[in-house]
Amino acid sequence: MDPRLEAGVREGCVANMMILDLKPVADTGAGLRVIAQFDLQLSDDVRLYGVRLLEAPDGGRIVYAAQAGSRRTATFSRALAEEITEAASKAYRGATTANDNFSKAA
Repeated sequence: MDPRLEAGVREGCVANMMILDLKPVADTGAGLRVIAQFDLQLSDDVRLYGVRLLEAPDGGRIVYAAQAGSRRTATFSRALAEEITEAASKAYRGATTANDNFSKAA
């Protein structure tokens, strides 16, 4: 499977956004847990590395940009965060379905 998945586009969001190099993470912790890490291409001009996809106990998901020390390196508007979360969840489902070590698909 091609690790570069084009995200669906909603009005007002980034048209060329792609999830790159998503890697599922085996985090068995309780509470909010990291389930994948990926690189994010927002456009031909902007790429973020080490973005994390997290899952809450209720199954909800959110994304966080990488951190430099204790500070996040980027933040996203609610609409963009939802778009990134949707695209990353889709990539995560594809990665976990194709990999027996991560059989719990999204």
